[in-house]
Amino acid sequence: MKAIYLKELQSFFSNLTGYLVIGVFLTLNGLFLWVFNTGYNILDFGFANLTPFFTIAPWIFIFLIPAISMRSFSEEKKQGTLELLLTKPISHNQLVWGKYLGVLTISLMAILPTILYVFSIYQLGKTPGNADFGALFTSYIGLVLLSATYAAISLFCSSISKNQIMAFMASVLLLFIFFVGLDNLEGIHLLGNQQYDLSYLGINYHYKSISRGVIDTRDLIYFFSIIALFIFLTRNQIRKEIA
Repeated sequence: MKAIYLKELQSFFSNLTGYLVIGVFLTLNGLFLWVFNTGYNILDFGFANLTPFFTIAPWIFIFLIPAISMRSFSEEKKQGTLELLLTKPISHNQLVWGKYLGVLTISLMAILPTILYVFSIYQLGKTPGNADFGALFTSYIGLVLLSATYAAISLFCSSISKNQIMAFMASVLLLFIFFVGLDNLEGIHLLGNQQYDLSYLGINYHYKSISRGVIDTRDLIYFFSIIALFIFLTRNQIRKEIA
């Protein structure tokens, strides 16, 4: 698994792909948060917090994480190297997890520089240092979990097509459904339970829950379950391809 993971990282940074993805993420966030005159501009927001960042980032990742993962299996299948990989002493699980961790690492590397935003908020407050670091911490945890979930879904889409563009489009569509589509089905209750509706199955419901500053076990179970489900589906898809 380690060899696959390192191979993935090397393939991202041996060309401009990895640098471009990280650069695009930081540039778009920077423009929306500090330059453009929109409702997301922190300087015009009236409060020294990073709520606009945690609102915008999931939308940008809907396009960027599929761009990272679209070639993971699609390129291997197109070039006929997938079977060659599995002739080496490596299992289906190790192959899938190695590629998944590679995609996730690039995503987290894009998030890491935004810690500078925390320092900016620290200085911009009416009283410097008067920031809710507990809420910031949980919001970052939510963003990491969201990125991990996006990566698992996008990797699955890459495993079902030899065409990178088709894998990208399928990933964007599926992420949009999970993040936005299900979130708009509020009011349609699950199994007649008034406490939970279909929006409970959406990523945004649990992402917003964690971003409020409380880490609920139910939210963690949701994210880890979706990740495990799509890793399982990816492994089965690869197994079928080789069989």
